[in-house]
Amino acid sequence: MPIAKVNGVEVEFEPGMTVLQVAERAGQEIPRFCYHERLSIAGNCRMCLVEVKPGPPKPQASCALPAAEGQEIFTDTPMVKKAREGVMEFLLINHPLDCPICDQGGECDLQDQSMAYGRDGSRYAENKRAVEEKNMGPTIKTFMTRCIQCTRCVRFITEVAGVPDIGMISRGEDAEITTYLEKSVGSELSGNVNDLCPVGALTHRPWQYHYRPWELKKTETIDVMDALGSNIRADFRGSEVMRVLPRVNEGINEEWLSDKSRYVVDGLTARRLDRPWIRENGKLRAASWNEALDAVAAKLKAAPADRIGVIAGDLQDAESMKATLDLFRALGSKNTDCRQDGAALGYGPRESWLFNSGLEGIEKADAILIVGVNPRIEAPLLNARLRKSWIKGGVEIGVIGEQADLTFDYAYLGAGSKTLAKLPKSAMDFLTKAERPAIIVGSGALNGEGGAAVLNALGALAKKVGVIGEGWNGFNVLHHAAARVGGLDMGFVPVEGGLTVSDMLKPGALDVLFLLGADEVDPTGSNAFRVYLGSHGDRGAHGADVILPGAAYTEKSGLYVNTEGRVQMAERVVFPKGEAKEDWAIIRALSARVDQTLPYDTLDQLRARLMADHPTFGRIDYLPAPAAFDPSKLGVKGDLGDRVFASAITDPYLSNPIARASATMAELSALRIAPVAMAAE
Repeated sequence: MPIAKVNGVEVEFEPGMTVLQVAERAGQEIPRFCYHERLSIAGNCRMCLVEVKPGPPKPQASCALPAAEGQEIFTDTPMVKKAREGVMEFLLINHPLDCPICDQGGECDLQDQSMAYGRDGSRYAENKRAVEEKNMGPTIKTFMTRCIQCTRCVRFITEVAGVPDIGMISRGEDAEITTYLEKSVGSELSGNVNDLCPVGALTHRPWQYHYRPWELKKTETIDVMDALGSNIRADFRGSEVMRVLPRVNEGINEEWLSDKSRYVVDGLTARRLDRPWIRENGKLRAASWNEALDAVAAKLKAAPADRIGVIAGDLQDAESMKATLDLFRALGSKNTDCRQDGAALGYGPRESWLFNSGLEGIEKADAILIVGVNPRIEAPLLNARLRKSWIKGGVEIGVIGEQADLTFDYAYLGAGSKTLAKLPKSAMDFLTKAERPAIIVGSGALNGEGGAAVLNALGALAKKVGVIGEGWNGFNVLHHAAARVGGLDMGFVPVEGGLTVSDMLKPGALDVLFLLGADEVDPTGSNAFRVYLGSHGDRGAHGADVILPGAAYTEKSGLYVNTEGRVQMAERVVFPKGEAKEDWAIIRALSARVDQTLPYDTLDQLRARLMADHPTFGRIDYLPAPAAFDPSKLGVKGDLGDRVFASAITDPYLSNPIARASATMAELSALRIAPVAMAAE
């Protein structure tokens, strides 16, 4: 490896690294505004100046200068110090003195670096220029007078998000960052530009003037708005979650976060269930916990086992599903299902319902067939990885299903089952010739009556084209529900003779229907006694006879399994609202009233039971290695019929009860449906 000297210390570096990267490898801090490790190099801000020998006797921008064998790099000479002070003085010519009211105050790169590398005065006496504010949509608040034209936002939106809605116009003193024709940014990753902005020109509109960073306490936890399990940090003040920010996890979300995961937090305090309710004479009345639990217990005791059913929702933690499954199995019920979308999964090896290549590993695939899923709305961060692979080149992508804008080019093969039944030769060729082919299938192809036949056909195709080989498993199921893999792993599906979700909802099918946070089904068609346990007054609660208030995902500690089979632990950020309790504790209290007391009294005991019964839950943050299995034995052989594979999610911003309670999600949904420019504030 080549060697360079940084302030007299020899450092080995990899060919292709820049001087900035070599200096940081030596432990030297290099200030920067425009440079970012995951974006292309712009060299705009000139803050990263260093002195390099051999070379011209002047400071040079280290971010854009390739490192070379034998270079001598100096980061703390008088020349460098004077040059950085001059750059900082220049950057502050037009910057307004509004730090006391700026949302970036307290965590601002410009503040920090002006203190560390700036001078204590300015030689510029001209009037500061003012720049008109821009309309960039409901997630981005602009103060463009603060902008230093680092172009981080432009490069992110163009390169990572793939939606080139932000750019720079004019030149010199008139240069401005703007959207085209006052258009709102049409990306589901737009909030990341607020994180990237180093000066407070772009800030989070939903949280504007709501908090100061030093007022907030921080908890590292897991996002549940999709099935990727993005690592997040939830910041709270008192009993309210004020904001959610991404944490770095190279294997899952890198350092990005979708807008839904980031801005849904205002829905955590709206439309909350904070006390038990009982329906009497067609109307709900507030009740005590004893009244509500006794009413549910009486109905469960009176009903035959085969007339009792439970449906688990998409946001449930593994502990609550395990306690519920144990209770209803003890009652003798076979009618248990966690698949609200009706996907034909849950029978066969674990690999048959996992994203086996891994989210990071999909970047190694050289041919990808996407079936019945729109990754841009169901898993935006996975879509960003697919775009990254496409930009690098060497990957061919085909789609069967919706013909949507995925931000990258692909070959559209057809709309549904007819195409799958008779796949074009070109599609077969690009999979067969690939070294690491992959199939990504979503619930849009696997739900409904023909889902099992589609799964079988996809399994046969996977075996035929070599999707599973030595050291590689490219058979990938992309889930959209955070609770789905955990439920399938513990067997939260109907046992032989049991009813599925659609069967349980039919009139006369059950006497008691228990909805464990299940809000994506319509229970009003069932004439059973309906019990709803959840956190929000949404679809499940509207027709319930008894409502048991549970905890939202930020109000309990729980295990979640993401779509690739990685078990992760979410931590409690704040306590449940009002009289609400943690879901597992409610089930435990109910079990005592139906004379089926569950054998655990604490969360630790419940987890121990869960891990004993299902050892995969004990492997926290462990990504399963690619395991081989025979995909041709999945599902059931049958006629594929003539089905159109539509995404299982019609509106990504209103796909769960927390999102439907969020004002920000309502704005994003309206903008998605009618993409017109919103009135600038």
